[in-house]
Amino acid sequence: MNKNKILSLLGLATKAGKVVSGEFATEKAVKSGKGLLVVVAEDASDNTKKKFSNMCHFYEVPLILVGDKEQIGKCTGKEFRASLAVLDENFTKAIMKNYPSQD
Repeated sequence: MNKNKILSLLGLATKAGKVVSGEFATEKAVKSGKGLLVVVAEDASDNTKKKFSNMCHFYEVPLILVGDKEQIGKCTGKEFRASLAVLDENFTKAIMKNYPSQD
């Protein structure tokens, strides 16, 4: 997995306005059908990981675990972020290309 590439793509997507971050905004994006990819920090709580895992499975949205809360926050211009949703198809494809498949 090319973590730095994924984090820089998340930064670009944020600058383009194609990312929502934070638990509430991520959940809203997935449930409204706008969230095409959910990114959760590897050091997020087990409860948070389980919540988003179940939600993404139900809504058929891919979920990846990348970096820690500080790294995700930094690439989105915030302090700490445990979760975010990507709202753009092209950014989603580019990020998934750098993430190994879970098969």
